Amino acid sequence: MYESHWKLSARPFENRAAQDYYYPAQTHQAALLKLHYAIENRRAAAVLAGPGGMGKSLLIRALSTQLDEAYRPFVHVVFPAMPSEQLVRFVVNQIDSGGSESSEVWSDINRFDSFLHQCIDRGTRPVIVIDEAHLLEENNLLQPLRLLLNVAADDADGESAWTLILAGQPTLISHVERFHALDERLSVKCMLNRLSIEETEAYMQHRLRTAGSSVDAIFGADAIERIHIFSQGVPRKINRLCDLCLMVGYAEDLTSISSDTVDSVHNDLAAPAML
Repeated sequence: MYESHWKLSARPFENRAAQDYYYPAQTHQAALLKLHYAIENRRAAAVLAGPGGMGKSLLIRALSTQLDEAYRPFVHVVFPAMPSEQLVRFVVNQIDSGGSESSEVWSDINRFDSFLHQCIDRGTRPVIVIDEAHLLEENNLLQPLRLLLNVAADDADGESAWTLILAGQPTLISHVERFHALDERLSVKCMLNRLSIEETEAYMQHRLRTAGSSVDAIFGADAIERIHIFSQGVPRKINRLCDLCLMVGYAEDLTSISSDTVDSVHNDLAAPAML
């Protein structure tokens, strides 16, 4: 809608997982490096934690595209809040999509074991990412996942035959630390930190350049500072503020976005809904 007004080829601040819009902030690159280490050194498990909106899903997508074919299949489970037997069956079905399904847990485990031994023979290593993993403790799912790490482990070249990555809110760290049996299997724990004001500007610049413009062609320095303050350095909040600012600027036929525009948009977002 507003793209032509700002001379953009696309809407730069959509909350989507397109790799072109991935900005390699220091905190994300450090986490990627640690996750690569865990997977490529055949470690059993790792944790990726951070506040909502910090880009965990985008980082997982980046990780998947960066890993070579030796680390396949790469499975991303986005809804783990289910009974343990269903979670085990779902994971097995996702990792072995060509296998025959069963209604018995023992059959699921046998199928998982058989598939992992095929991977060992081929020299490949599956990676399974469990998103929203802070929900696992309340559903008593940490123990089943830990036990799955034991499947085919004796024949694997490493700590296990596959790598588990738990991704979720910061409370995930404390959940896992209370569950010592799984905590001991973790090789790395990654915490995504909020962006600094310099990184906020660089993030906006990257997104706008990807869409055919630049940050200084649209946003004033005072506007960038206000966006950083209001968003608290969280990419998803930056996206929402910037997208609405561009929409308001288009509607009001502005040539640039000032701090006044950012304040107005933020106040509208923060205002309580009228009944």
